[in-house]
Amino acid sequence: MSSLHPPANSSHPFTTALPVTDSSTNSTLNPAAAAAANLINDLLNKIPLPRWAIYAIFVAGALLILICCICICAKCCCKGKKRKQQKKNEKIDLKGVNGKTTTALVQPDVSDASYGSTKRPRGKLLYSLDYNAAQSVLTVGIKQADGLRAVDLAGRSDPYVKVYTCPDKSKTFETKVFRNTLSPIFNERFSFQISRASLLKSTAVMQIYDFNRFTKHNIMGEIRVELCSVDWNRVIEEWQDLAEPAKFEEENLGEICFSLRYVPTTSKLTVVVLEAKDLKSMDAGGSSDPYVKVQLALDKRKWKKRKTSIKKKTLNPYYNESFTFDVSFDQIQRVNLVISVWDHDTVSRNDAIGKLFLGGDASGNQLRHWADMLSNPRRPVAQWHGLLSAQQVDATLSLKRKLPLHNKLPF
Repeated sequence: MSSLHPPANSSHPFTTALPVTDSSTNSTLNPAAAAAANLINDLLNKIPLPRWAIYAIFVAGALLILICCICICAKCCCKGKKRKQQKKNEKIDLKGVNGKTTTALVQPDVSDASYGSTKRPRGKLLYSLDYNAAQSVLTVGIKQADGLRAVDLAGRSDPYVKVYTCPDKSKTFETKVFRNTLSPIFNERFSFQISRASLLKSTAVMQIYDFNRFTKHNIMGEIRVELCSVDWNRVIEEWQDLAEPAKFEEENLGEICFSLRYVPTTSKLTVVVLEAKDLKSMDAGGSSDPYVKVQLALDKRKWKKRKTSIKKKTLNPYYNESFTFDVSFDQIQRVNLVISVWDHDTVSRNDAIGKLFLGGDASGNQLRHWADMLSNPRRPVAQWHGLLSAQQVDATLSLKRKLPLHNKLPF
């Protein structure tokens, strides 16, 4: 009986032989892809984790990147919307303008003149003025302030008030510093010895500053009262808005930074002159040769003094020089420290650039620095101070000549 199937080596007229390919022969088609696949498999095999854990980590990383991209896009879109909203708000609404005349378009109504003004209010001050003609004494009372500008980053200020009369600026008083407030209540009074004739030519100046120990104190505003226009038959007490400080009167002599340290057990007073900045130029070339003189006065008499080295041709000298004085605890209560900056001149006499003094007879920031030193023994206390004119400090301190020697004192 013949077989129904043809032999293996026989060819069928209707069939063609198809090549049989093995999976291993696919690598010959794309060698680069096969090499990359092998490299990835090798790397995955080296990781000591099951394959499903590795895939889960990859998926989590991809999701995290996707979420970050979505957040960035959303933030950019929000910024764009805010900018568009700000531009819309900044547009001037001209619907209510009549438009019949040019004045209606460019000149606001009187009632709307303050709307949109670039000048922010500086606050207001309650003060009082009284003059005793029999004793020739002018009394200036600083009651309180309200609505002051915020100078600090936290939206607060450390205000205090400086009071003086001009053109005779021989005496300057300062109130206490009130921390972190825009509505301080001072309730302080200051007296000036001034004749009736001088009173009518003088101006009372009340300036509010923001206190800062390590930088220049920022002036927040001021009030100037022409005393010739005041009715002295009664005590004046009124609120007045702070104005922009005048620039013509205030002469900038510069600032100086120094530290104080007093050790009661050893009776040592150490003064470290650190640096000065923005000094007044005294030479023709617009510079100075500054040095600092440190002087002690005991019972209003000149006592001890030292001075720093001279820094050539600079308005911002750096010293970092230390001076130590022997001052007993009894003497520290009666001593005043005078710091003065001088311009050295080889040809003519040395000129005083500015001066200030600290001690029990001082006031304001100078008295505050001195009190901080005494209340923190053995710890240096550094602070910046604005220089005053030498004439003003000399008139206030009224120093006498040096202390006489004990063997020359009459018994």
